Amino acid sequence: MQPTPSSLPQRRLARQARQRFVEGLCAGLGDLDKTVLDFVTTLMTQTGTAREMQSRRDAWMTYQQHNAAWIDRAGKAWREALAPHVSTTRGSHVPAGAGGSQFELQSDDVVENKIVASRMALTVSEQVSNQFDTLRQRTQSLEGQDLDNSDILRPDTVCLLLVEQWVEAGLPRGDLLTVVDPLQRELANLLQKQYQAVNVFYVEQGVTPQTDLKSRVRRTSGGSVTGGSGHSGESGAGGLASQALAQTREAMAAARGGMVPQQQAPRGGGAHPQQHRGQPPGGYPQRGMQTAFATGMTPLSRARQRAQGVMGQLRRLLTQPATGFDMVNAPPASAALAHALTAHRVHADTYYSGVATLMEDYSPAAVVQLVGSVRERSTELKKKANTAGEKAIIEVVALMFQSILAEDRIPPAVRVWFARLQVPVLRVALAEPEFFSNLDHPARKLIDRMGACVMGFNATTINGSALEAEIRRVVQVIEQYPETGRRVFQLVYDEFEKFLSKFLTEKQATSRLVSVAQQVEQRETLAIQYTIELRTMLRDMPVRDEIREFLFKTWAEVLALSAVRDGPQHADTISLKRTAADLVWAASAKPNRSDRAQVIQNLPGLLQRLRQGLALMNVTGEAQDVQIKTLTDTLADAFLSKTASIPQAHIDAMAKRLANLEDFISDATLGDMPLNADNIEMMLGIDASSIHVVADNGAPVDDAMVVWAQELQPGTWYTLDHNGASAQVQYAWQSQRKQLHLFAAVDGSSYLIQLRRLAAYLQAGLLVAQDEEGLTLRATRDALAKLDANPERLLD
Repeated sequence: MQPTPSSLPQRRLARQARQRFVEGLCAGLGDLDKTVLDFVTTLMTQTGTAREMQSRRDAWMTYQQHNAAWIDRAGKAWREALAPHVSTTRGSHVPAGAGGSQFELQSDDVVENKIVASRMALTVSEQVSNQFDTLRQRTQSLEGQDLDNSDILRPDTVCLLLVEQWVEAGLPRGDLLTVVDPLQRELANLLQKQYQAVNVFYVEQGVTPQTDLKSRVRRTSGGSVTGGSGHSGESGAGGLASQALAQTREAMAAARGGMVPQQQAPRGGGAHPQQHRGQPPGGYPQRGMQTAFATGMTPLSRARQRAQGVMGQLRRLLTQPATGFDMVNAPPASAALAHALTAHRVHADTYYSGVATLMEDYSPAAVVQLVGSVRERSTELKKKANTAGEKAIIEVVALMFQSILAEDRIPPAVRVWFARLQVPVLRVALAEPEFFSNLDHPARKLIDRMGACVMGFNATTINGSALEAEIRRVVQVIEQYPETGRRVFQLVYDEFEKFLSKFLTEKQATSRLVSVAQQVEQRETLAIQYTIELRTMLRDMPVRDEIREFLFKTWAEVLALSAVRDGPQHADTISLKRTAADLVWAASAKPNRSDRAQVIQNLPGLLQRLRQGLALMNVTGEAQDVQIKTLTDTLADAFLSKTASIPQAHIDAMAKRLANLEDFISDATLGDMPLNADNIEMMLGIDASSIHVVADNGAPVDDAMVVWAQELQPGTWYTLDHNGASAQVQYAWQSQRKQLHLFAAVDGSSYLIQLRRLAAYLQAGLLVAQDEEGLTLRATRDALAKLDANPERLLD
C-alpha cells in the first residue's frame, strides 16, 4: 500500500521542501566561492602573453574585492525567490500567468545574463536531471500543478540569479565566462546534493511520485515526444535541456532584435532545426559575428554547448522508465542479439557485397537501396532484442545512420563504408552508453572526421584514391575487431589522424610549400625574438639611433635567416652574432687613440661580415652600398665624439649573450610578420602564381575568432571567398606555432593565410565550413526529430 503524506498540509510541505533546498544552497555558497578563487589564483600563476597575464591578475584582484558582495547578494536573491511573487529586482522574468503573446523590450545586460545563465543551465541540468525530475514530480503531486518557470527549484532559475548577482556585485561578465567551467561543475554538485536531500525529506514524509510507465513514451497534444506524466514532458526527451535551449534562443533573438516574446518554454523533446549552412557553429549569421562574440566564447565552445543540449535530450529519451536503459552500468546484450551481432561481424562482406556492387554506378537508386538495406538489417536485429532498452538503442542508431547515408555531400562510394559502420557502432552503443552522451567518444569523432574529409570530393576524384582506401581499411579493421568497446575506434582514429597529416601534404608542390612556410614562420619568430633581446641589451647603452635601427630592423633578420638555414650554433651564425657586438663597440665614442687604432684595424673585417649578412637577405649592389655607407658615416662620427664610451666589459657580456641567445628568448606573437608571394617564390625557387599568399592587413578581429582559427582541424572542407572568387578548399596544414595556415583547392591552387587574416575571414563569413556541426550530431538531431513525429517506432 502506497504511503500517504503526513498530516502537514500539502502546500506547506512543498514550501518546507523549498526552504530546505534554498538553505542548503546558501550553505554551499562558500564552496562556490572557494572554487572560483582557487581557479583564478591558479590561472594567475600560469605563463602567457603579457596581455593575458595582466588580464588574469586583474580578474584575480577584482574577484577578491567583490566576491563577498557576490556571495551575500546571491544568498539573498535565492531566499527572496521563496516568496510567492518574483522580486522586483529581477526585471528579466515574467510573472506566472503573463500573456504568452506579449513582447517586452529588454536591456543588453538582461539579455547577456540570460544567455550566460542558459548555457550554465544546460551543463548543470545534464548532471542533476534524474534527481530534479523526481523532485519535480513529488512537488507537483503536492501542489497539483507543474513548477512555475521561475520556481527556485529549477536549475535555470538558480543559475540566472547567480549570474545576475555576479554582475550586480560589480564583477565583470567577461570574468564570469573565464571561470564558468569550474563554477558550473561545483554548482551542479551542490544542486545534486540538495535535490537528493529534498527527495529524502519527501520520502520521510511519505511523498512518492505517481508514475504511469505506459504513458512515458507517447505523443502529447502538441505532437511532441513526452517522458513525464503529461504536464510538460520535461522528464523525457525534451527535459531541462530543451527548456534551457528555448531560453537561449529567446535570448539570442533579443540580442539580434531587442524584442523578446514572453512565452513559456515549448513542450516536449523536439530536436533543433538544422542550422542554415553558411552560419558559424552556434547559429549566428556571419555578418553578426561581432555581436555573437560579445560574451567572449569561441564559436567552437558555443557549438559544443548547443550540442550538449541535443545529447542531453537523447540521453533522457533512452533512460526513461519505459525503456529502462542503464546509462551507467549497461547490461550485456541478450543472447539472441549478441549472436546476431557476432554473425554480422563474421559475415560482413557477404551482407554488403550486393550493395557495394550497386553503389559503383553512383545513382540515386543505389543510395536508396543502400538505405533500405541498412533499415532491413536494423529490423532484423530489433527482432532479436529482448528488452525495451535494446530496441530503443537499435532504433536510435538506425535513424542516425539513415541520416548519415542521406547526406548527399558524401560521395556514394564512401557511403557504403559508412553504412558498414552501423553494426559496429551499435555494438559499442550497447556496451558503452557513453556514446549517447559524450561528444568526444572515439566512435563519434571518427565518423565526424572521416565525413568532414570527404565532403569536398566528388565520386570521380575520390574513387580509387588513397583516402578512400584508408577509409575502407579503417572500417574493415573495426568490423573484424573482436571487442565491442571504444578501444578499436580510438586506435583507428589515431591512425586516421596520422594518415591525414601525410595525405594532405604528400603532393610534391604542397610538400615544398609546407617546408618553406615552416621556415618562414621559424625565421620570423626568431627575428622578432632577436629584436626584443637586442632592444633589451641596448636599453642602457649610449648607442646611436642609426645603429639601433640597423640592428633592430635588418641585422635581426640576418641572424634569424642564418639560424634557420645553418643552425643557431653554426660557425657562420656565431660570427654574425659577434658582428652585432663589434658594430655596437665600433660605433661608440672613441676618446682613446688606442681604441681608434683598433677600430681602423678591425674595420675591413667588420664591413666584410656586414656585407655577407646583407647578401643573405638578398640586399646586394647599390642597395647594399647605401646601407654600408650609412654605417661607415656613423663610425666616422664616433671618432669625433666626446661622449662616454661603452666599457669593454659590457661589449663582452653582450657578445656572450648573443652567442647563446636561444637560451634566453621567449615566445612571441607574429602579428607583424612580413609575408608576400615574392618571398615565397624566392624561397621555393619556382613560379608561385598558383599560390595565393593572404597576409595580415591589420583588419580588426575579435580575439575569440583568433582562438577559433587556431582550432581548425586539418582535412575539413571550406568555401573560401577570396578577391570576389569562390573556391572549395581543404584545410591542409598549420605551422608549428599556428601562425600560417594552408588551404588546398581541387584545381591545384593553394592559399597560404596568416593567422589574424584567417580569423578575419572567419569573422566576415569569407571562410565557411561545409559541415559546421559534424555528421553524428546532425544525425542525432534528425533521429530526435523523427522520434518526435513518430514516437511509437522507438519500441515498436
